[in-house]
Amino acid sequence: MDLGMKIKNLRTVLMLTQEELANRCELTKSYISQLENNKTSPSLETLTQMLKVLGTNLSDFFYEKKGEKIVFNNEEQYEAEFNGYDITWLVPTSQIQSMEPIIVNLKPNCKTIEDMPHDGEEFGFVLKGEIIIVYGDIQEKVKQYETFYIKSNKSHYIKNTNQDSKIIWVSCPPNF
Repeated sequence: MDLGMKIKNLRTVLMLTQEELANRCELTKSYISQLENNKTSPSLETLTQMLKVLGTNLSDFFYEKKGEKIVFNNEEQYEAEFNGYDITWLVPTSQIQSMEPIIVNLKPNCKTIEDMPHDGEEFGFVLKGEIIIVYGDIQEKVKQYETFYIKSNKSHYIKNTNQDSKIIWVSCPPNF
């Protein structure tokens, strides 16, 4: 971490000169210049005071956000088999995110476990085959390349007709 550069960036965002920052912190302009050029290091007390003047604190100042992971490969996916179907979790961190995308492979004449009512919404896209979405008392056929979208406030599950089916299913919030 380049301490001097971070301080300089904060100062310039606030449109303060070195002299203005020095005056507000009861330091000298020369000291601020040396600090920004990494020629000296501040005491913890001086740094804390300076960061307060710059509108931040030690915790935020030293926090370095790691690059957010946005691409996941198939080696990071997790698979589990159930009676008559299997699920592939497409994003390994989806349980702690806002939504959970999965792929469901459903064998002929099988169904998923019935999901009881809960908060949220769910979306599905049939990649292969044909399914029936059972939503409360409603049963709707969903063909290949068709979608379904439901609120999760009724019991629901999917069942297969007579061929292998593959569905992308997204639950928000995570539920699987």
